[in-house]
Amino acid sequence: MNKHPKPLLFLLLFIILFSQSVLSVDFVFNGFNSTNLSLYGIASINSRILTLTNETSYVVGRALYRSKIPTKTPNSSQVLPFSTSFIFSMAPSRNKAILPGHGLVFIFTPNTGINGTSSSQHLGLFNLTNNGNPNNHVFGVEFDVFANQEFNDIDDNHAGIDRNSLTSIISHTAGYWPDNIKSSSKSNDSDDEEKGFEELKLNNGKNYQVWIDYADSIINVTMAPVGIKRPKRPLLNVSLNLSDVFEDEMYVGFTSSTGRLVESHRILAWSFSNSNFQLSESLITTGLPSFAIPKTPFYKHKSFIAGVTVGSFFVLVFIALFALFLVKRERRRARERAEMEDWEFEYWPHKMTYQEIDAATKGFLEEYVIGFGANGKVYKGVSPGGTEIAVKRISHENDGMREFLAEISSLGRLKHRSLVGLKGWCKKEKGTFMLIYDYMENGSLDKRVYYDCDESKMLSCEDRIRILKDVASAVLYLHEGWESKVLHRDIKASNVLLDKDMNGRLGDFGLARMHGHGQVASTTRVVGTVGYLAPEVVRSGRASTQTDVFGFGVLMLEVMCGRRPIEEGKPPLVDWVWQLMVQGELLAAVDARLRASGGFDEEEVEKVMHLGLLCSYPNPNSRPTMRQVVKVLEGKNEPCDSETEDMEAYLLQKVKSRDMWANYSQNFGYSSHPTFDDIRQSHSSSMSLSWTISMVDGR
Repeated sequence: MNKHPKPLLFLLLFIILFSQSVLSVDFVFNGFNSTNLSLYGIASINSRILTLTNETSYVVGRALYRSKIPTKTPNSSQVLPFSTSFIFSMAPSRNKAILPGHGLVFIFTPNTGINGTSSSQHLGLFNLTNNGNPNNHVFGVEFDVFANQEFNDIDDNHAGIDRNSLTSIISHTAGYWPDNIKSSSKSNDSDDEEKGFEELKLNNGKNYQVWIDYADSIINVTMAPVGIKRPKRPLLNVSLNLSDVFEDEMYVGFTSSTGRLVESHRILAWSFSNSNFQLSESLITTGLPSFAIPKTPFYKHKSFIAGVTVGSFFVLVFIALFALFLVKRERRRARERAEMEDWEFEYWPHKMTYQEIDAATKGFLEEYVIGFGANGKVYKGVSPGGTEIAVKRISHENDGMREFLAEISSLGRLKHRSLVGLKGWCKKEKGTFMLIYDYMENGSLDKRVYYDCDESKMLSCEDRIRILKDVASAVLYLHEGWESKVLHRDIKASNVLLDKDMNGRLGDFGLARMHGHGQVASTTRVVGTVGYLAPEVVRSGRASTQTDVFGFGVLMLEVMCGRRPIEEGKPPLVDWVWQLMVQGELLAAVDARLRASGGFDEEEVEKVMHLGLLCSYPNPNSRPTMRQVVKVLEGKNEPCDSETEDMEAYLLQKVKSRDMWANYSQNFGYSSHPTFDDIRQSHSSSMSLSWTISMVDGR
């Protein structure tokens, strides 16, 4: 047993106290002089204020405590705690045209000088090559006023903690929580977290105080306007082990920089201790100089006065030029109107310029051609607003002018969801006309029902019937839904277009005619497409709503059978379907591809086929009206006149009656469907009648 323990105990206690006194560093600077600090770059001391940078561009300023301070316990990796506080000011230039930047950093660094640092966004801390290098052994708390995407800055007014890199491990918008605001730190709602937060603008020239404490691997950063008691809730709080960053001894101080953005960075007071966390209370926070730029009433600013003067001048010039533009435009329009024909004046609101159309179609490139009409090509284009359009270019030759006027006089004023929309027209010199339509993404119906169409694009039975309903509603609108009665006169599959949702839309009104309700069309000009022409049109040349019904009936059979009305070496489509109906084999006429796929509603298909036969019946008095057709297609079983049976049953019973098909077979047959030669022969003796027939395989 040791009988003399007390001398050893006293010796051990003396060694501990001596080592602590050697490691302890405490200082308070309420003003600076050249003996306190080591200055590098542009840093200077003026009137006891440390100025890191001024309004010089692309410079670095750094100030460090004159000697290294111990940061670790000897012979161990344990980091010593520390507490520091300082008062800073970032003052923008008085020249309002110069933007302020970039910021300052409180740092621990193993080296003196500014070698290996860059200005601008690097804050005089690192450069492009060494940023993020773990061998830097640099720790900093930045106060940054520029949002650099390369460093993932959260905004242009934030504080952040940096370890060997300018990409902060944690950051927050600069500011503080006043002590009278209850903390919501237990809430998971970020809005509650920020409730009551007071944001501080770092570079407005005002003085702010910062407190930074590190103990037990926890670092707290707090800031507030100078003179306000230290807030209880820190701005930044994070668990951070600095043992791999700190060396045994480090320099401590500040660094900042400017770039194209400039401002003055100043430190007015500074305290540091690794033994006394209350030393910050020794900083003097009153009577400090202010660097905030006084606010001048905006109307007294020279820039405002100059701006108002220059702005007024430009406004007057603009008004004069605009007035001149309006006068010239009205004169030009008046001149154009004086030169316009009557029809141009009537449809002026729909007119578009040739330059717009030329730009939309890239100068009418051949690769933009999407179709061919009787008098010209159809091009796809993109309007100045980005909308896709279709442009039909019509030649003045032949019947181009007649077709053009028919389109803009009818379709230009009609509005229905199942009609192709006419957006405008254009007349160019040398007899070229253009019509601009809504673009139909899925082309024409005929390309999706015939046997030569791509199998993948073939329409299902349900889709075909749905599209027929769309067309039927459009024809009914033409006959009864507008102020005048409109006869389309060319209803066929190639004139039915499909929009992006595969809805059917009736188009091509080049042969359309309008007349009042209750009036009879006066024209005796035979127009249409062989295979769709009603027999009475061939005999008299007169069109009526019933001739449109005939064309629609052929269309119904054409779509359901997948066959053109007239094909070489085959009986006419309508005759063929009548024969199969009489033989009780009506479904044999349905498109073989649909029958092979199966799964369609046979009763619904038979109804459509029967209705198509009735619509295309040679005797116009036996055909239903379009209103009756729509009701049957839509399944609206309404009473038919005085009959007790519904419309659908009445019409379908009518087409199946023996009298109907017997009369058809005996008196009409194949001869009821005229060919091109039939029409030409029937009118050869009457030269006063003009006629236009489309002969493209019944299309």
